[in-house]
Amino acid sequence: MVSEGQLRRWLREVRHGRRTIADVVHHLKRLPIEPISFARLDTHRRLRRGLPEAILCEGKTVAQLVALTRRMIAARELLLLTRLDSSIARQLQQRIPVVRYDATARFGFWIPPGKRISPRGLVLVTSGGTADGPIAEEAARTVQVLGSRTVRLYDVGVAGIHRVLSAFSLIQRARAIIVVAGMEGALASVVAGLARCPVIAVPTSIGYGASFSGIGPLLTMLNSCVPGVAVVNIDNGFGAGYLAHVVNTQASWRA
Repeated sequence: MVSEGQLRRWLREVRHGRRTIADVVHHLKRLPIEPISFARLDTHRRLRRGLPEAILCEGKTVAQLVALTRRMIAARELLLLTRLDSSIARQLQQRIPVVRYDATARFGFWIPPGKRISPRGLVLVTSGGTADGPIAEEAARTVQVLGSRTVRLYDVGVAGIHRVLSAFSLIQRARAIIVVAGMEGALASVVAGLARCPVIAVPTSIGYGASFSGIGPLLTMLNSCVPGVAVVNIDNGFGAGYLAHVVNTQASWRA
């Protein structure tokens, strides 16, 4: 997998005689797709979008995950494994010990050696209650591994609204805010009313019967009267983290 920076370096090396054209062609043959018997790795994604492909682990066998992980590591590409159950993670780590795993977030990752991540900006990850923690951690881990500075503000639901109001200065400093909440999902509107940056709302499936496994908070967030709120799918912490990182690193911000 080739980044834009890497491609530019190769071309400069060809121009100065430090790399052959044949060597560059050899690497480019892997673009834009590297087929495996059961999948087609998108080796063009970082060059095209700036971030690599993530691997959704649900529905995949251990053998398939091992094959995909080895291909990503061989390419020295940032590895993101989402929805990775602990039992599968243990088997994967037995075969590939360098893979790191966060059981709460159900998130596996590997950062290539020498690729130093200097956290940038500020993404605030908030949650309504402790039960929303796993989804909030999926979002936070995604943001961190992609390279954004991350601050967690958990258990600040609207039942004790003074908890989120006390963090007003932190909310004002953030470049992007992720709000993870179940039940009625009102926290997203409250936070957005205090923030000067985009708010990414994540409805969770936490709640009693009338929350309909996340449909209730989803509708609340979609119907927010506060402008500047974007809503991702139910329990989609990874999607929120990805979007927050893009907002944090691509926008121009004034102090």
